[in-house]
Amino acid sequence: MKRALFPVLCGLFFSSSALANDLDNIGALLQTEFKNFSKDLTGALSYKAVQPAEAMGLTGFDIGIELGVTELKHSNLWQTATGSDENWLPVPKLHISKGLPFDFNIGGFYTQVPDSNIKLWGAELSYAILAGSTLTPALAVRGAYTRLTGVSQLDFETRSIDVSVSKGFAMFTPFAGVGYVWADSNPNVAGLSSEKIEASKIFAGLNFNIALGNLAIEADKTGDNMTYSAKLGLRF
Repeated sequence: MKRALFPVLCGLFFSSSALANDLDNIGALLQTEFKNFSKDLTGALSYKAVQPAEAMGLTGFDIGIELGVTELKHSNLWQTATGSDENWLPVPKLHISKGLPFDFNIGGFYTQVPDSNIKLWGAELSYAILAGSTLTPALAVRGAYTRLTGVSQLDFETRSIDVSVSKGFAMFTPFAGVGYVWADSNPNVAGLSSEKIEASKIFAGLNFNIALGNLAIEADKTGDNMTYSAKLGLRF
């Protein structure tokens, strides 16, 4: 676990000048390579909630700065497509969630990967089947969507559904869940065809809350790709 978390800690001190990740050479990939490249993108760019399952209520907010770091299983293809030799892709995000009536939550994020033409936004809607209390766990189902922008050579989007459970203990709320992701990866270059990617996902994390301050960490495995995320902000 310590070795696995090391890339996240490095990412927290990440300098934007260290990357040159413009996706501007996708046409250099073969079709089978493009499919594997799209699997890495699915792992990195699909929705990560990084929060407990509980309903936040009408006045509830979760606002934070998040960093996810995804292991690239086909880093050689990333180098071909970008010219940058990277084994891990850091994706910082501004993430906001809001409680709604009837145990619904709505949320979303926006990001631009440092020194890259990768821009991404996402949105989610979740419903707490069990709202959660001091005695009982929360159980929620979530639907989410993400879309890549800023990359002229690629149209990419994901859809996902997951079920998660969480239970608060004083300031700590561990959570875990399982789900499934669908991605459409459509190249805008000659010689490549669209790929549809499907992947199961499993995730677990811990939310730590003191007054309004909040820290959440999460490990997510989508397909073969591990993503480690940390979010720091306010939750009330």
